[in-house]
Amino acid sequence: MSKARTRIFAALAGALLLIAAGHRANSPRVMSDAANTLLKSLSDDQKLKAVFDFNSEERLNWHFIPKERKGLPLKAMTHEQRPLAMALLSSAVSQQGFIKATSIMSLEEILKIQEKNTPPGRRDPENYLFSIFGTPSESGTWGLRVEGHHLSLNFTITANKVASSPMFYGTNPHLVKSGPRAGTRVLAAEEDLGRELLLSLTPEQRKIAVVSEEALKDIITMADRKAALKGAPNGLAASKLNAKQKQLLMSVLEEYANNAPEQAAHARMAQVKAAVNSMYFAWTGSAEKGKGHYYRISAPSFLVEYDNTQNDANHVHSVWRDYNGDFGYDLLGNHYTSSH
Repeated sequence: MSKARTRIFAALAGALLLIAAGHRANSPRVMSDAANTLLKSLSDDQKLKAVFDFNSEERLNWHFIPKERKGLPLKAMTHEQRPLAMALLSSAVSQQGFIKATSIMSLEEILKIQEKNTPPGRRDPENYLFSIFGTPSESGTWGLRVEGHHLSLNFTITANKVASSPMFYGTNPHLVKSGPRAGTRVLAAEEDLGRELLLSLTPEQRKIAVVSEEALKDIITMADRKAALKGAPNGLAASKLNAKQKQLLMSVLEEYANNAPEQAAHARMAQVKAAVNSMYFAWTGSAEKGKGHYYRISAPSFLVEYDNTQNDANHVHSVWRDYNGDFGYDLLGNHYTSSH
């Protein structure tokens, strides 16, 4: 087969997988099909970088800063393989989540222009790595991580279910202020909805919700393997919100939940609805747009954090964590219990 035909075939295969992901609600079957299609295209040397044992310590070794990582980067793939990798990413998140992820990757080009003396390869939209843990199958147990600067998406698949946390999205710059992409805000909704909720509060409610006038410098949980608020104040109880305010709270959480595929998003919103009267909303920093701020929404089972303080409040970190479900621990526990 000629190189031209091979490229056409790879592009068509990638497109078909993207379409299938959209029509079949990003099920474990679509993810495993996409993963196996990519794996079949890889050389033995590429597989040594891309594939790990499911129980490898590396599966928990996540981060979102520009650093050396394990996995197979897009830049080490052929032109034929890259569409297959992006199809795999598309199968693991929603359309909204895919647009955010690829847009975050593209911001590396803007940073490369802004940071004129940055070391070679430090800002590279193709320096995003794919790691597969175990053997992909619809009903088996395996994992996937897609990660690079300001992006860390972690998935665990077992017993035909998908866990999708930690799920980290960040942007730098948050607002592109000049050039052909001026005005771009990849994570605009996360900021705007959080602030809308804050501004809806009465003065008395805001006194409780704003736990510090000084914004936290980053998310509390960082890249910890086990999420914990480390004694941070709760903020305002959701049970103290009126109906309109509760709807605004739901809108914030829906924005985060809907980055995940349909099945996982529904599971997340079921978590939210079950915890509606046991959630807390906390804010630190300024309510003014363009000034440093941080917020979180915490519940007994999950945590959302958002921070925009670095680079003169133009640098966002946001994450969804599951206290018992990160890296699929809850699914794995249930699966092993039922198996025995």
